[in-house]
Amino acid sequence: MPELPEVEVVRRGLAEHLTGRTIDDVAVRYPRAVRRCAEPRDVADRLDGARVRAVERRGKFLWLDLDGAVDDCLLVHLGMSGQMLIKPAGTGAEDPNFTHLRIRARIGGPEERELWFVDQRTFGYWWPCALTLGRAGRAVPEPVAHIAADLLEDSFDAPAVAALLKTKRTEIKRLLLNQEILSGIGNIYADEMLFAARIHPRQRADRVALPRLIELLACGRAVMERALGQGGTSFDSLYVNVNGRSGYFSRSLNVYGRAGEPCRRCGTPVIRETFMNRSSHLCPTCQRRH
Repeated sequence: MPELPEVEVVRRGLAEHLTGRTIDDVAVRYPRAVRRCAEPRDVADRLDGARVRAVERRGKFLWLDLDGAVDDCLLVHLGMSGQMLIKPAGTGAEDPNFTHLRIRARIGGPEERELWFVDQRTFGYWWPCALTLGRAGRAVPEPVAHIAADLLEDSFDAPAVAALLKTKRTEIKRLLLNQEILSGIGNIYADEMLFAARIHPRQRADRVALPRLIELLACGRAVMERALGQGGTSFDSLYVNVNGRSGYFSRSLNVYGRAGEPCRRCGTPVIRETFMNRSSHLCPTCQRRH
C-alpha cells in the first residue's frame, strides 16, 4: 500500500496539473470506486464544473479542494494499487481492454487533459464530501477527521507525540502504525525509521527514553524526505506517479525487504520477524531489544 511519501509524490503531481483547472465529463466505470454516492452518475453530478483550488494531503489520504461543487472536496484513497494518472485527452480511456480503469474525468484548460483513476485491486476510492476541523486545527475531509497529523505537516508536534508514545505500554512499531497517533506510516517506513533510530520494533514504548522517541520521529521525517527525493518506493508497477513512472527509493532501503542481506551499518544479516500479521525487518545487532 502506498505510504506517505508515495501519496505526497502523487499529490505534488496532481497539484501541478490540476490547480486552477475545471473538472467535467466524469465517467465512473466501476461503482465501488466511489463512496456515498447513490449511483455512478451521482458522482459526476457532484463534480462536473468544479474548479480545483488546491490538492492537499494528510497521511495516506489526499483530496482536491473544490470550488463550485456540491461538496467541499474530493477525498481520494489509493488503497493498495490505486493510481491517479494524467493523460492526454482521447488516449483510449474507453478501450474495453483497459480493465482496471475505474473513473475518468476531463480536465479543462489551455491544454486539455484527462484524469484517470486506475485500480487493479479495487480497494481505492473517490469520496465527494465536506471539510471539517480535524486534528491539529486543520480543515480536512470529514471521513478522516480522526486521523492525526503526519511527520511532514507544519503542525506536527514531535515533542507532544513523543510524550504520548512514552505513555503507552505496548510495542513501539504497533504505535507507529496507529494512524490516530501519527498518520502516513506503514510497514516500510516504520521498519526504516526504527532502524535509523536503532530501536527494536517490539521494544515497549514506555521503556524508551523520551529523547530517543523524539529522535525516532526525526529519523522518520528524514527517511520520508529522502524517499520523496527518489519518487517514493516501488516494488512493482502498482505504485507510480501521475506520469506513470515508478519511484526508486527501494534501492536505498536499509532493512525492509532485505532479509538475509548484510546490514549496511554493521554487516550482520538482516532478519525478518512476523508482526501483526505482517513482517518486521531489522538488524539484530543494531536494534537490540532491552
